[in-house]
This record gives sequence, structure tokens and C-alpha cells, in this order.
Amino acid sequence: MRQISEQERTRGLHALLLYTFLMVTGFAMLMPLVSVHFVSNIGMAAAAVGGALALRQMTQQGLALLGGMLADRFGLRLMICLGVLLRALGFASLAFANNVALLFVAMVISALGGALFEAPYQAAMASLTTESTRARYYALSNWVSGIASTVGPLLGVALLHVNFQMVCLVAAACFALNCGIALWLLPPLKTPPAAAPTASHRLGLVLRDRPFLLLTGLMMGYWFVAVQLNISFPLLAERLGKSQNSVGFMFALSAALTVLLQFHLLKLVERWLSTQQILVLGMSIIALSTGAIALAHTFPAFLLCVAAFSIGAILVRPSMQSLIASMANPQAMGTFLGFSSLSLALGGALGNVTGGWLMDASTQTLPQLPWMVFCGVGLLSALGLLWLKPQAEAVKGGA
Repeated sequence: MRQISEQERTRGLHALLLYTFLMVTGFAMLMPLVSVHFVSNIGMAAAAVGGALALRQMTQQGLALLGGMLADRFGLRLMICLGVLLRALGFASLAFANNVALLFVAMVISALGGALFEAPYQAAMASLTTESTRARYYALSNWVSGIASTVGPLLGVALLHVNFQMVCLVAAACFALNCGIALWLLPPLKTPPAAAPTASHRLGLVLRDRPFLLLTGLMMGYWFVAVQLNISFPLLAERLGKSQNSVGFMFALSAALTVLLQFHLLKLVERWLSTQQILVLGMSIIALSTGAIALAHTFPAFLLCVAAFSIGAILVRPSMQSLIASMANPQAMGTFLGFSSLSLALGGALGNVTGGWLMDASTQTLPQLPWMVFCGVGLLSALGLLWLKPQAEAVKGGA
């Protein structure tokens, strides 16, 4: 395989930022409106719509390993193109889904598209960055995601004044445009065949890499706590704020902090700490801020905890991505990154189920119970990551 020039590398990294903006914007403008549309306008049961959304996440994250293995075999750019086109088809199908069966079909198609492009997209970033620039680029990418996650819902609500079908078609167009970006702006990225000749060999590299397996397992603890931002946090925000507007304010605060601090905070912290140390620090902040919610009896106090949680997440996300990429075997980058998605599939699913159950169980007798459980899981994950340090290379984030 020919070497990628520095000009192609720079163009590819810029293209991935544009790709990220369109990807997150397209997703954020549609997904928050799905439950509202299909329950309020179509008349479906909330449980059915919730089941479709859960199926989408489990399918996408559960099959991301397959997408990574296919990317190692056929090239990152091809799988990204196929994935975003399939996601576009799934989102467009939602415009015409008028019963539960069609909703589930559209969600599965969308999930399969995500499973195909997610690991190759992450592998493309890992391949085009170096260890000295990776953490900072991930921070920049997350900053772009923060802007897109703010713009997306606003655009979705504006298009909703036309109709829901328009929201679906514009969201689908965002992913279709990403096919062109990947096709024309990304350099050809493919694992040399001699390095990893078979899928079983690439999977074997993952399964024999005990530090990487341990890292993936420990990150399940992060996702277990992180998904509470969409489950337990909104329930408590509405309860303390006594209005659904309180939920929107909570998300606005989290998004604003991400946009304002994501890039600059990491740049500051990485002067003194390695990528792994930043990850442990961020995970500890997330755990402690979640535990502090047990003591928050007013909405302003709760928002302070949310702000601390968001700062922890700002530190965790780019450092987590960078550490996973640095520990992944370059011979099977897509397979390794696809396997790491299992931490979100399993940890996120368990967090969703447990969070909902704990919030129901805590309303009468133990209102502090959910937050103490989430804090405990987060601290155990942070301690495990600290124990992992001697086995993993400490990667400095700064140049």
C-alpha cells in the first residue's frame, strides 16, 4: 500500500471534521423527535417506540465489530460510504413509516448503516493522526460534535414546522453528503493484506490482547454512568425543576460547556497529565459529581452537579478515544475499534435498564440509591483504569 502524503493526511483530517459535523447534525435533528412524532402524531405506544430505539442502539453497537472487520478487509473508505448510504436509506424510510413494523424496519436499516461506518470512521481518525496529535484532534472533533448537537435539534424543530417527513429527508441528506466527503476527500486507507490475512486472525489479535480486553471492560463502567444523562438525569431534572423545560435547560448547559471548554480544557490539562491519567481524572469527576446528586435537593444544586459531570465527560471522551486507538494493533485497527464499541453496547444497555429500574425503585424509600450506585460503578471503573496503567503505554497528549 502506498504511503499517504502529508497533504492527503491534512485534507483527510479536515474532511473528517466536516463529516463529523454532518453526521452529528443529521442524527441530532431527527432522533430527539422520533418518540414525539410516533407517539403523539401516529398514535403508537410509547413502549413500542422505546423498543425500536433500544433495538437501534443494540444493533448498531453490537455489530460494530463486524463493521470494523469488514473495514480491515475491504478498506475504511468503502465501508464508510456503504454505511452512510444505508443510514440515509433508514432515515428516509422513517418519513414513510406509519406502523410499528415499518418503524422497526427503518430503525434496523439505520442501525446496520451505523454498524458499518462507526468503526471505520474511528479507525480513519486513528490512522490519520499520530500519538502526539491524536488526543488534541479528538478534542477538536468532540468540540465540532458539541456544536452539531446544539444546531441539530434546533434545525429539526424548525423543519418540523414543514412536516416530520422533511426532517427525515434532510437528516438522510446529511449522511448522503458524507458519502461524497468520504469518497472524494479521504485518502485510501486499508490494512495491508499481509499484516492481517484473515478475519479470524484479526479477531484473534483482539482476543489475545488482555490489556485491550480489560480496557474495553472497564469502559463499560463509563457508559453505564454516561447514559444516565439521557435516563436518570432528565427524570430528576423534571422532578426538581417542576417542568419539562428544566430538561431542555439541563441539556443546554451540558452542550454549552462542551462547546466552550472541550478543546481548551484538554489542551490545558495535557500539559501535566498523560492521556491515561486524564481519563482516570475525568472518570473520577463523573463518578463523584453523580454521587453528589444524592445531596442535591434543589434544581440549581442539581445543575451544579450536571456541570461537573459535563466537565468530567469533556476530559473522558477524547482521552478514551485516544487511549483505545493507541492500544489497538495497527494490523487490525478496524477490528479493535469495532470490538471496543461493545463497551457502549453492553454498558449502555445495562445502564439504561438499571437506571430506569433504580429511579422507579427509589421514588418511595431510597431516593439516594441510584446516585450512590452510579457513583460506585464510576469509581470502580476509575480504579480499574488506574490499575491498568502499568500494562498500557502512557501516551502524552501534547506534542
